[in-house]
Amino acid sequence: MVVVAVAGASVTGFGRRRDGSGFRDWAGQAFRGALGQATLDPADIDTLIVASESDFFTLQLNPATVLAQDLGLAGAVALRVEGGGASGQLAVHVAAARIMAGVSRAVAVVGVDAAASTLPGDMVRRLYGRSFDAMTDGPTGVTATQLYALSWQCFAAAEGLGADDLAAITIAHRAQACANPGAHLPLRHSQAQIDASPMIAAPYRRLHCSPLSDGAAAVILTDAALLAAGRAGAARIAGMGAATDRPLGSRDDPGRFVAKTRAMQAACRMAGVQPRDVDLAEIYDAYAGAALQGLQALGLSDRPGRDLAKGRFGRDGALPVNLSGGLLGQGAAPGATGIAQLAACALMMEGLYHPGAQPGELPRLALADTHGGVCTTAAVTILRQARAA
Repeated sequence: MVVVAVAGASVTGFGRRRDGSGFRDWAGQAFRGALGQATLDPADIDTLIVASESDFFTLQLNPATVLAQDLGLAGAVALRVEGGGASGQLAVHVAAARIMAGVSRAVAVVGVDAAASTLPGDMVRRLYGRSFDAMTDGPTGVTATQLYALSWQCFAAAEGLGADDLAAITIAHRAQACANPGAHLPLRHSQAQIDASPMIAAPYRRLHCSPLSDGAAAVILTDAALLAAGRAGAARIAGMGAATDRPLGSRDDPGRFVAKTRAMQAACRMAGVQPRDVDLAEIYDAYAGAALQGLQALGLSDRPGRDLAKGRFGRDGALPVNLSGGLLGQGAAPGATGIAQLAACALMMEGLYHPGAQPGELPRLALADTHGGVCTTAAVTILRQARAA
């Protein structure tokens, strides 16, 4: 059986770029970093898979072939994968499946988006409205924040959660971003600052929301049997899962992320593990409440508000969550997000992450989790430490 390894991983800084650079520059930076760690040359890469959520952000149709040229991969297979916020994880899944099938040997997965600098904020919000159902939701002017707020209201009412829980997870993830030199919002918030920030869609205030970011991330995936001697400790992909759900208004319970639960179940079956075995997680926190909803849907906590308050998800807790800062702190460049999560997990498993964000013990089993829409598409990947494989 072919075992897929993360031979190299790299993430650019996330933020609003004002230096005249563009998505092709960022993609190149991330690719070169990952390739260097993998100790490979461009000639060793036979496949390029690009994750990019929207052509409106890059202003480039067919970005995979353009990037293949830029990255010195002319002649390689070039594909693009898109699934909203889940684009990066889905691209990793396509890459791993190709290696397992024997049709690719070394795959570069590059995620990139210019969500912060290309278009005005109001235009981006209108576009995101059409990432739901453009026949019913988009034309009404509904925003992503409004839909996420509705979902959170349903979840919070059922679980007895409130504004203090939203503030607590916002404070935690932004503080953790302070140890990530490439984070968009490395901030130490106070409860008062959060409570004073403008209301966007009740109960979400501005500080409960992740920023729009520019940036790129890349991983190099190979058959573990082909790893160079110096990369024998590279993390392995143990399980993958993806699933979909109906639009929010058609669900029996709008507060539950059912697609995420299904994706996690599939990944656990493939890996032969249970959610309780995971000891590190990077989860999708586009909004503060979505992090708590996700932790429960993934089976990582039945009482996420309680576990957060007890410190279970901190750097020294039993299950460190979003030590990168997550979307709330590191930032949200949509196509790059899932790949950045996977990169963070892989680097932490080797002890190669930013020193202040590296967990005290090397994780044995890590989870990278993303979704698109209000979890209408979900994708998760489980990594296993090389020594535990």
